[in-house]
Amino acid sequence: MTTASRPETTLQHVFREVSARGDISARDLGRILTLRPSTIGEKLRELQRRGVVEWRARRGHSGRVTLNPAFGCVAGIDMGASNLRFALADFRGQLLTTVTERITPEDGPRKMIARINQGIRGLVDAAPSGEPPALARRPPGSVKAGRSGRSCLKAIAIGVPSPADPERGVVAFANNLPGWKNIHLGRELEKEFRVPVFLENDANMAAIGEHWRGVARGVSHFVFIALGTGIGSGIFVDGKLYRGRTGNAGELYRMNVEWQRWADDFGDMGYFETHVSGLGIAAAGRRALNHSAAGRRPVAPPPGGLATERDAQFVFDAFRRDDARARAVLERIFTILGVGVANLVSVLDPDLVVFGGGLVRGAPDLLVQTVERVVGRIHADLAPPIRLSSLEDKAQAYGAIASALSLAYQAAAEQLAG
Repeated sequence: MTTASRPETTLQHVFREVSARGDISARDLGRILTLRPSTIGEKLRELQRRGVVEWRARRGHSGRVTLNPAFGCVAGIDMGASNLRFALADFRGQLLTTVTERITPEDGPRKMIARINQGIRGLVDAAPSGEPPALARRPPGSVKAGRSGRSCLKAIAIGVPSPADPERGVVAFANNLPGWKNIHLGRELEKEFRVPVFLENDANMAAIGEHWRGVARGVSHFVFIALGTGIGSGIFVDGKLYRGRTGNAGELYRMNVEWQRWADDFGDMGYFETHVSGLGIAAAGRRALNHSAAGRRPVAPPPGGLATERDAQFVFDAFRRDDARARAVLERIFTILGVGVANLVSVLDPDLVVFGGGLVRGAPDLLVQTVERVVGRIHADLAPPIRLSSLEDKAQAYGAIASALSLAYQAAAEQLAG
């Protein structure tokens, strides 16, 4: 059997190597695959003909090989309890556009799914469209893009504020979204767009994004803590996402740091989320800021629905005006958070702890300083670095893009094998 006829040197395997590296010289690629220059050149020309790679060939079958960004696009969605964020990226993972929409939590699954469908279609309609090569032909019934009638969409991934079943695409229970229990969101999106769909817990998705493009790139052991309307975390162990026995690893909302209250009923929120979350800060802020000192004007959010009730921005606004009551609220809540992080460090011994999510922007310096002080006091010289996400509130969207690209590369490889 010759080298060129081995199964591992098929077009599929050559493509997998390119997709894993993103950018590689043809010479290095041939060396990795133990292929002669003429053989690797032949396979790269065929992959280029099919539109999945770009190869700037030079004399002697050298030159750089990259994925063809125009081969297709992927959609990543960050579904929060207050916002929907949509992102579109090309086949190399370069972000093309992002869109954020406020949501009404009370709308329920049907209306929310309709908005997600509409948002994805809006992204795809606005995507640049070119003449797709043979491998990129649109399957019957798949979503159309723009006036060209052709689709760039190859895969979708979505992060959800709930424990999730990625295998079945099920939102198990989003405690901050009424009606979201055992909803087959992945199946709904697959039926609508006829492309592969990946669904994951939002904090896990954010951890994937941070490991792909953020401050945790190349870090084997880290915890990403997502602070928003609720709280959650994504855990990486040995460079891979750790989901636990039931997929609930990192669901911090039920963590309890007061043993005396172990039997208290905190409802669907759990102890930790009651205190450490946008919900918790908003509730504590209303109590503290409405009971102002004599002669001082009370500060409170305007009345409204769930979205307004959960909005903690007024507390951070008061903090930035040097309101001592707001500062006391935040210091107390960030101290509780620090104790929770110290407990995670005791169990996981991570290289790094990363904070992300919309809530982090409110008082980032106070948050980091308080958590560092608490964790450093409990763990002395063993405390890991505490960092803010370099992706800010887009970590979930980046994780969704990375996950969707994996699906798109797998689908392209399977087509090449066929």
